[in-house]
Amino acid sequence: MNAHFSNKLRLIFVFTLVGSTALAGKTAAADESIVIDDKDYPQVYAAKKLQRFDKDGNGCIDEPESGRNWQRLKKLDTNQDNAVCLEELKQDTIQYLETGGERKLNIRYKQVDKKSLHLDLYYPTGKQFANCPVIFYTHGGGWAVGSKHGAAIASFAKVFKQATQEGFAIAAVNYRLWSKGGTSAMRDCVIDCKDAMRFLSKHCDELKVDPNRFFVMGDSAGGQIAQMLLLSSPESLPGDQDLAENSYKMVAGVSWYGPCDFEQTDLFNHDDREGFRDRFGPRILKPDTDPKDKLPLYREMSPVNYLTKGSPPLLMIQGDKDTTIPVKHAYRIQQQAKSLNAPVEILIIKNAGHNWRSVGADIDPSRNAIIERTIQFFVDHR
Repeated sequence: MNAHFSNKLRLIFVFTLVGSTALAGKTAAADESIVIDDKDYPQVYAAKKLQRFDKDGNGCIDEPESGRNWQRLKKLDTNQDNAVCLEELKQDTIQYLETGGERKLNIRYKQVDKKSLHLDLYYPTGKQFANCPVIFYTHGGGWAVGSKHGAAIASFAKVFKQATQEGFAIAAVNYRLWSKGGTSAMRDCVIDCKDAMRFLSKHCDELKVDPNRFFVMGDSAGGQIAQMLLLSSPESLPGDQDLAENSYKMVAGVSWYGPCDFEQTDLFNHDDREGFRDRFGPRILKPDTDPKDKLPLYREMSPVNYLTKGSPPLLMIQGDKDTTIPVKHAYRIQQQAKSLNAPVEILIIKNAGHNWRSVGADIDPSRNAIIERTIQFFVDHR
């Protein structure tokens, strides 16, 4: 089956990162392995956006290509030609979590197929530890879009700011993304995030983090990745060979509206309608996947299959009106947890759709409850 798990990623735009600044105060040997790409990251960030939207390959994003995203992108159209090119995209504001505390941004944790992958590390602002516990943030976006910068937005920012006051560091992680006809799949997303954990474990002394106290939180696709990181062993799904020997210990994790089982495709059919289409399964497979490997891959990417009595505690929060990742997933993992006596807690939010959208009734009070319960869950297991 390994022949079908190639990690090669086809890139339309590849940029060589130069002039990177190493962490201050380290020896030359250490500096070579911990690199901050602050200087070059805006270009990499812009290139990713261009690759995502530039469907005709002319090096610019025009209004028809971007669709509803044009409302956000047009502010970058400085020459008013109804298209946004790379130089204009480089001027886009990159969002980071504002905690008032120490942070290290755009740490390159690995390179795969000439592509650099980065994480941001935000340190505690309140309670201090010699080596601090870390909450890893795995962003949502259907395994196809999104970035580590989601940590600075809306409810996530509230959770993470409070978590830093409670003594946690936050590691927001970028990972390879799936695209139709591309060579990256869901498996690669999980592998990259595991490698981010292995990287922080390898450099725990320099970065002042505790590899025996790793936590995780993600939403939607990131919720599935979070569950995989929490429940599968650190040794499973190896990626970068230079990181493979670095282990860590998972303590607890939170999944906001993340799926847990791809094998039972009816879990995605929120209204049990006829002719239901397997929407996310293709993101598990690659164009050259042998049909006989489909079921093993579906099972491999289903977090529920890794649940055991000895698993770290998991909190699943789902909306009962979610049509993207139905509440069925919470009940599925709850059922499995009961059969195994595994530590899984579910919290169902009434009238909540995907991304905590209100459906039929205002859920603003529930949003506060979601944030408070999430923070308290981490604090209780710290």
